[in-house]
Amino acid sequence: MSVDSAKVYGPSAFGGDLRRFVELTLTLARTEFKLRYFGSVLGYVWSLIRPLLFFGVLYLVFTHVFKLGAGIPHYAVYLLMSIVMWNFFIESTTGCVPCLLQREPILRKVRFPRMVVPLSVSLTAVFNLGMNFIAVFVFALANGVDPKPSWLELIPLVALWIIFASGLGMLLSALFVQYRDVQPIWDVTAQVLFYCSPVLYLVSFFRSAGLERVAMLNPIATLNTQMSHAIIGYVELHGIYAAKYGLVAFPSAATAIDGAVYLLAPLGLIFAVFALGWWVFIREAPRVAEHL
Repeated sequence: MSVDSAKVYGPSAFGGDLRRFVELTLTLARTEFKLRYFGSVLGYVWSLIRPLLFFGVLYLVFTHVFKLGAGIPHYAVYLLMSIVMWNFFIESTTGCVPCLLQREPILRKVRFPRMVVPLSVSLTAVFNLGMNFIAVFVFALANGVDPKPSWLELIPLVALWIIFASGLGMLLSALFVQYRDVQPIWDVTAQVLFYCSPVLYLVSFFRSAGLERVAMLNPIATLNTQMSHAIIGYVELHGIYAAKYGLVAFPSAATAIDGAVYLLAPLGLIFAVFALGWWVFIREAPRVAEHL
C-alpha cells in the first residue's frame, strides 16, 4: 500500500510513536476502569462480588446437588480460580467485539493508533483480574492451601491467558467492523466453550472416557490444569474417586497430557491465535473508519 492510499484510509494499527501508543493504551484502560464503577456505592468491590457470587452458586450446585466436586480436596479453590480466569477471558474477548464501533466518533475525528482500542479493553480486564486474584489467594489460604514457590508459575501462566485473550480480542474486533454477525456467533461459541472446557470440572473427568489427552489440546484446559497444580499441588485421591479420576486430583499439565512434548500443541494454538488476530487487525486497521 502506498503512502498516499494509507492517508486516504486512515491511521495504522500502531502509529509511529511507541511511547504515545503505550500512554494512550494505559489512559483508555484506566479511564474505562474508573468509569465502570463511577457513582456506585461499593465501587471496585463489585469486581470481587460478582465472581464470588457466581462461585458460591456453582459450588453449592456442583458439590451438594450434582456431587461433581465431592470427595476432591480443595475443589472449591480450583472452581474459584477457574471462574476468575474465565471471567477475565470473557470480559476481554466479548468487550473487544464492539469496541471499535463503540468508539466510532473518536475513530472518525481523531487520528491515533487503532490497536490502542482493543488492547485497552484487554488491559481493563487485566486490572479486574488483579483484584479478583486477591480473593483467590485469600480463599486458598483459608481453605488450607499453603503458599509455595510454585505460585510463581502463575506469572507466565497468566501472561499466556492474556496473550490468548488479546489475540482473540483483536481478531473479533477487526472482523466485527465488517461482519456484525460476529457478536452473536461469539456469544454462542463462548457458551459452548464454557461447558466443553474444564472450568466447572477437572480435566481428569475425561479420563474414564479416554479423552483426557484430547481435552488438553484446549488451551483453557492446559492453562487451568497447570494453574491448579501450581496453586494446590498434587492431592492424592482414594477409593472410588481414585478409580474414576486417577490417583492425583491436580496433576501438572504435562502429566495430564501424557508428556511435556504434547504441550506444544495447545501452546502453539495460543500463539497462533495471537498471530492471526495481530495480522488481521493490522491489515484492517487503516480501513476501520471507512467500514464503521
